[in-house]
Formats: sequence, C-alpha cells, structure tokens
Amino acid sequence: MIDPLYSISGFVVGALVGMTGVGGGSLMTPLLILLFGIHPATAVGTDLLYAAATKTVGTAVHGMGRTIDWRVVGRLAAGSLPLTVVTLLALFYFGIQTEGVNALISTVLAFALFATALILILRRQILGLYAQRMSALPPRRTAIYTVAMGALLGVMVSISSVGAGAIGVTALILLYPHLPMARIVGSDIAHAVPLTLVAGFGHWLLGGTDLGLLGSLLVGSIPGIIIGSYAAPRVPDAFLRYLLAGTLILVGSRLVF
Repeated sequence: MIDPLYSISGFVVGALVGMTGVGGGSLMTPLLILLFGIHPATAVGTDLLYAAATKTVGTAVHGMGRTIDWRVVGRLAAGSLPLTVVTLLALFYFGIQTEGVNALISTVLAFALFATALILILRRQILGLYAQRMSALPPRRTAIYTVAMGALLGVMVSISSVGAGAIGVTALILLYPHLPMARIVGSDIAHAVPLTLVAGFGHWLLGGTDLGLLGSLLVGSIPGIIIGSYAAPRVPDAFLRYLLAGTLILVGSRLVF
C-alpha cells in the first residue's frame, strides 16, 4: 500500500535534492525518525535502498554524458566497500535494533548533519584554504587519500546513510582540483550506488528496512527530483545553501537533545 504522507515527504526531499545536489540521506533519514517516529535503524536501512535506486538513475545519465571518472570511483570503492562490510558485521554483532546501536546511529547521524551543514556554509573558504596544498600532492598520495576518504564514507553511510553528498563532493574537489565539476559530481554519484546498495542490502538482511515505506518514498521522490532539477537554475544558490544548512543544524540539534 502506498502511504500518501510518505510520498509527499519523498516529493519534498526529492525536490530539495534536485535543487541543491545534497544527498537525500541528510534530509530523509532525520525526517523519518523525527516526524514519523520510524526506528533509526529502519530509517537508515530504508533510506540506503532509496538512495541506491535514485542514484542508479543519476549514474546512468552521467554515464551517457561521459561525466564519470571511473578511476576515482574505483579508488573510493576500494576503501568504502570493505569498511561497509566490516561496519555491517559490527552492527550484526551488537544487534541492529538494540538501544546502544540506536544511540550510535542517532549520534553519528547528528555529527554527519552538522558536518554537512558546515561544509555547505564554508565550502568556498575550505577550498580556498586547502586547494593549493592538496593540488601539490604526488599522484600516489592522492590515490591513498582517496581510498581513505572512501573508507570514512563507508563507515558513515553504513551507520547513518549520510556523507556521500556534500562531504564526498568537497573531498573530491580538494583531491582532484583539475577535474571538471561535472565529473566530480558524476563520480560521487556513481560511487554512491555500490556503497548504498551494499549497505542497504546488509541492513535488509539484518531486518532494518521497510519495503512498503521504500515504495511510498520513491513514488513521490521521482517527480520531486525532476521538478527540483528543473527549478534549480531559477533559485539563488546562496539562499538554498544557507536554508538547507540551517535546517540540518536544527535537525541535528533535535537528534542530540
């Protein structure tokens, strides 16, 4: 059964993702937890499969446009996929529905929301401060840092479903300053597909997903993403970034307190 309230939420989040480019996990997961009272583990697991489905479409579009650097995707995946499996095994060992894991998910989610908000506000300053230093790195060091960033994203996304959007894109801009922005975004989206698919499948095996909820979200999010992408050039970028950052800080604070 399709729940219209979940579909409306999917539409709103899809529209915001289309306008801002920030991953839906930073919006959808806290919405499911705070507004609808979904268990944190179920919210994360469902959102991971939701992200895998939507970003598969995005990867297909970027692939046809040749805006994916598969070398970068491979490096990120080399770090993220093993750590995703390790994180899922740890969640299985401690019990994904336990109070301790519930608290861990809420804490990591709040941290990821604050980090995403900070990057949205200070991205230009961060790039201006570190871009020159990072561009001087030898290729081997860049590859090592990319794998390490993938490992960090693997842990964060597996626990909270957040991190592969603003955080991943900013890291890639620093590590690959000469790569066109379209290829940065395309590579980040392409890497998110295996990451969210493996993490989402793992949560499903652990009983941490709701397939009925997933269907309701996708019914709303697909038209929302289309409309949001169409409206993006007509809405001031700075206004959207600060509005979204303020929302993430408010939601993160609500999760902590």
